[in-house]
Amino acid sequence: MNFDSTIAAISTPLGTGGIAIVRMSGDKSIEIADKLFRGKKSLLDVKSHTIHYGNIVSLDGAVIDEVMVSVMRAPNTYTKEDVVEINCHGSVYGARRVLEELIKSGASLAEGGEFTKRAFLNGRIDLTKVEAVIDIINSKTSSAHTLGVNQLGGVLSHKINEIRENLLSLTSHLQALLDFPEEGLEPFGEDEYYDILKNTEKNISQLIETSDKGRIIRDGIETVICGKPNVGKSSLLNLLSGTDRAIVTEIEGTTRDSIEEYVYMDDVALKVIDTAGIRETGDTVEKIGVEKSKKLIEGASLVIFILDALTPPDENDILIGDLVSDKKTIVLINKSEKDINPDTKKFSEKFENVIEFSVKEEKGVRELGDKIKELFELGELESDNTEAIINMRHKEALFKAQKAVMGAIETLDMGMSPDMTFIDVENAISHLGEITGLTVSEEIVDGIFHKFCVGK
Repeated sequence: MNFDSTIAAISTPLGTGGIAIVRMSGDKSIEIADKLFRGKKSLLDVKSHTIHYGNIVSLDGAVIDEVMVSVMRAPNTYTKEDVVEINCHGSVYGARRVLEELIKSGASLAEGGEFTKRAFLNGRIDLTKVEAVIDIINSKTSSAHTLGVNQLGGVLSHKINEIRENLLSLTSHLQALLDFPEEGLEPFGEDEYYDILKNTEKNISQLIETSDKGRIIRDGIETVICGKPNVGKSSLLNLLSGTDRAIVTEIEGTTRDSIEEYVYMDDVALKVIDTAGIRETGDTVEKIGVEKSKKLIEGASLVIFILDALTPPDENDILIGDLVSDKKTIVLINKSEKDINPDTKKFSEKFENVIEFSVKEEKGVRELGDKIKELFELGELESDNTEAIINMRHKEALFKAQKAVMGAIETLDMGMSPDMTFIDVENAISHLGEITGLTVSEEIVDGIFHKFCVGK
């Protein structure tokens, strides 16, 4: 990336729409746009953060599109550079023609995420906010969106910086005591020093504890629907997704491979996998599907085990019951619009979470959503997760910081003086800095921006 250049890209999704936006950032943005813009005023003379009507013309004078052009001067922009956004009609061809003319006039085609990378390198946002941008773009529920917006607003980086500053105050004071003993600085009392480290470890631990809930909010719950053939697994997937995603027939073994779909229940995202019916079979292809179903159950965070209300449990139900016994499992007794077989009711009592369900009459759907939220302790997602860790990179850095702080605490527990903890505390500071980008490697930064689309 050449950060002395002016970059340009189409920032809206490619396809027909009401508006397409072509964005530029860099010292020559306004100058390049002015070469192609025909309006009442030259863009060179307009005030910052104003929008102007006119036409974009090619270098040979042909009108390409009727547009509105926004001019935003540094430093109060997304990238802290001069930014121009050209609002065209939503034609793929038209937006591309505008982009081509900008490049002919001196702009360079932006790489993926280069606008946001410039914002990061110019100090406008830190890495937690960069990753929040990705999370907002990819959010699947209002909770995931809210969490991303909170982190973009600096909630997480503020907490990380607060913890880091407390540790920095310790090391700077220790360093001053070592370097300038003649100044007569008051040393930390060992109890005070110890309490600060213990409180820091507690704060880091509390953040780590939010990671499972944060991951669920962002990525959804890995959910497997299982049961013997013809109990209503595919019908349940179709009901929850609102589409005919899976083929439903009365023929046993219709679903021979897993089918995956995101579904949303009361603002909880479920990454649902409808598996092949589990039973003993001599069919080679179906047998492969059954084995795959068993492996999917092993890796699932949630299992929805469906029983048939009309027939007593058989050896296949018992087999599945053994497979899911140590998993977070919700048992649905499907077809419960009719009388439930007494043996099925007795078998279901072995499980803690049981719902009388009917795919046909859509009975029990609300209870299923409530039970999922209860099992994963999700509560009111919007109100209690403003600092939730949703990124594995953050979690790993926090683990490393926590280990370093605990090392410093152990040093004090062994009766050594606070200055012997200096290296551990310094390591903790460095690991916390990895989260916000203060001490992160270029390789990690490049990996983060690789996830961005061109134009953001």
